[in-house]
Amino acid sequence: MPVRIFRWRLIVAAVLLLLLTALLVAGRLLHWDDQLRLYWSERSVSAEQRAAGIWLPDYELVLETTLAGLEKDETSGLTWNPLTGTLFTVTGKHPQLIEFTPAGVVLRRVTLTGFADPEAVEALGDGRLAIVDERRRLVAVFRLEPDVESLDLEDLASYDLGFADAGNKGFEGLAWNPRTQRLLLAKERDPQGLFELPFPGEDGAAGTLHAVPGQRLLVRDISSVAIDPRSGHTLMLSDESRLLVELDLQGQPRSFISLFGGVNGLVQGIEQAEGVAMDGEGNIYVVGEPNRFYVFSRKR
Repeated sequence: MPVRIFRWRLIVAAVLLLLLTALLVAGRLLHWDDQLRLYWSERSVSAEQRAAGIWLPDYELVLETTLAGLEKDETSGLTWNPLTGTLFTVTGKHPQLIEFTPAGVVLRRVTLTGFADPEAVEALGDGRLAIVDERRRLVAVFRLEPDVESLDLEDLASYDLGFADAGNKGFEGLAWNPRTQRLLLAKERDPQGLFELPFPGEDGAAGTLHAVPGQRLLVRDISSVAIDPRSGHTLMLSDESRLLVELDLQGQPRSFISLFGGVNGLVQGIEQAEGVAMDGEGNIYVVGEPNRFYVFSRKR
């Protein structure tokens, strides 16, 4: 074989190898592997199952805005409170509980004293709110009165969540399941997974935390969870995978949407998605750091 042809073949092989490597790296960075696995799961969902669940491909962005005044506070976690018709989030950099409208108008801020790293907030079925402190590995429960401007952790009922060595890889998601009367908690990693906590009454003791059986998550981390009050399905938000995933009652992936720009009405995409919530009408709300707010609704 002539040396010239041999050299050209070497150059072509090297270029192809570089292109293949670049494609694999890009796919890893853009999380195509996560999306392909979820897309494969979606193919087995029947029309009846789609109608009975959330079915995220039918959703599109209808509002994107900022939560004014929270640029330096880093929002994390989100919940819809049906009793007030408002949303609540927490901030970790300067611990606060924030109440705001579905249009993104901030109504009030409540200072959280004694909290190290609040990561999730949830409205419970009896009017109480619960906040997870990831670094302290606990959930605090309280009633929020209209004129309250600050809350001290020492004055609140709190429950140990275990995983003493979790550090900043503890529980980041929290949701209330009215069907089971349990808290659903999402652990970011080590181990990653969903856990249930049978929840006590005003003076009762918490039940035993245990892993949800049969879960197949297919994401790299879990930033937040929410329960659809209509179907009972779970919304699972992943910051690292840039995905919002619907899980059915057995904990299996049912549908998903990507949080990259160019799909589902998103232009820029959501880079640091930290909280998800859903109201009784099926609208989906997402917060991202530092103070971005997004609303998704089903296509008409």
